[in-house]
Amino acid sequence: MSRTDTGPEIAGRGANRWVILVCAVLVQLSIGSVYAWSVFAKALQSDAAFGWSKSKAAVPFSVVIGMIFIGSYVGGRLQDARGPRLVAMTGGVIYAVGVILASFAQSPDAFWLLVLGYGVLGGFGLGMVYIVPIAMLQKWFPDKPGLITGLAVAGFGFGAVVTAPVGQALIDQSPSVPTKAFLWLGIGYLVILLVCTSVFRNPAVVPDGTTGAATAARKVDSGSAVSRDFTQSEALHTKQWYLLTAILTMSVTAGISLIAVAAGTASDVAGYTATAAAALVGVLGLFNGAGRIFWGWLSDLVGKMPAFLGILGVQGVCLLLIPHAANKALFGVLAALVYLCYGGAFGTMPSTAGAFFGVRNVGAIYGLMLIGWSIGGVVGPLLIASLIGSEKAYNVGFTVIGIITLVALVLPLITKKPRRDAVGAAGNRDTRSSRGTTGTADTADTAPR
Repeated sequence: MSRTDTGPEIAGRGANRWVILVCAVLVQLSIGSVYAWSVFAKALQSDAAFGWSKSKAAVPFSVVIGMIFIGSYVGGRLQDARGPRLVAMTGGVIYAVGVILASFAQSPDAFWLLVLGYGVLGGFGLGMVYIVPIAMLQKWFPDKPGLITGLAVAGFGFGAVVTAPVGQALIDQSPSVPTKAFLWLGIGYLVILLVCTSVFRNPAVVPDGTTGAATAARKVDSGSAVSRDFTQSEALHTKQWYLLTAILTMSVTAGISLIAVAAGTASDVAGYTATAAAALVGVLGLFNGAGRIFWGWLSDLVGKMPAFLGILGVQGVCLLLIPHAANKALFGVLAALVYLCYGGAFGTMPSTAGAFFGVRNVGAIYGLMLIGWSIGGVVGPLLIASLIGSEKAYNVGFTVIGIITLVALVLPLITKKPRRDAVGAAGNRDTRSSRGTTGTADTADTAPR
């Protein structure tokens, strides 16, 4: 169906956009399985399997996180030029092939193959796919960008909740070679990703910069809304891009510091049994996903920077309190709030980038911002592990991370959206991009004649 009942497909209208949204959430659920890595890491450490150390079993996950940024950067640039369908399909195939390749790492000596397949190829393909719905959906739903992108990336947060039990069931079928589970998972991902990404496309007509994402931009500060779409180069010449990336980096560092040691902290601080701690981690994954919806929705109501003040502030306070939470219920509440805010940053930042720089090139602009995810994903776990140490100094570790997070509150306080003249005369060349633009690639069958 190439046209709606009232004419060409226009951003903010039509039933087709809801179909695209559902498919986008299913896509994110598939690639969000990366958060279930701990299930595989535990199996790989078993003496009945490969007997790897904790640090060795963590390497594939670290490589995935590092490659996400590279994939999202490439995918963001390509989808702005080639359209969402081609890029998402390509990334989906790369991701699935990488997971399938990892299934052939069936001995301890095949560590390199697991890193190459699951880590390098899987992470790169994941990044390519991840960025596409975020940019595409802001064009379809300019009236509620925070809520919609929050819903999309919530699928990513919920991915582990779905994959963890399925992965464990597959591992149990061959506990001595847990990597065999990746074969069936990879095939499943391939089917889901190809089917769901086949409906991806941009709307034929995207309103100009005075509507849509710019409406949300009015809540960022008291100034006028962004009046045109920035190119990636122009965005990189503004201080706002670096401030937003720093906000994302600090939120990721804070949240993932707890995520990296959640089970051990629950046992040592609040007295959870190993089984109960594992169950708690699974439940906390729900808050990771829910936070993406909640904070994305809230940011549309109260503004982007007030939302980030809440995200960083809540995380900072909770991290300070966690090492003193000997009560199981209190510990669970504090940890849930940290997870809620960790996911919230990913639900809020995409629409913030659209509000600041326009939605036309948001794929490339936000894709590059995800370097904050990679930085925080590496720094957070390493920093908290070194601070806690073998002495289990949880008080020291979480106090340091909590204080750093609270200091970071200065970032959203000083971040204001860029003005029309923020990048000088160079911006004049691109003002035409925000004048009733037609969709980019993948909209040829819907463009008005």
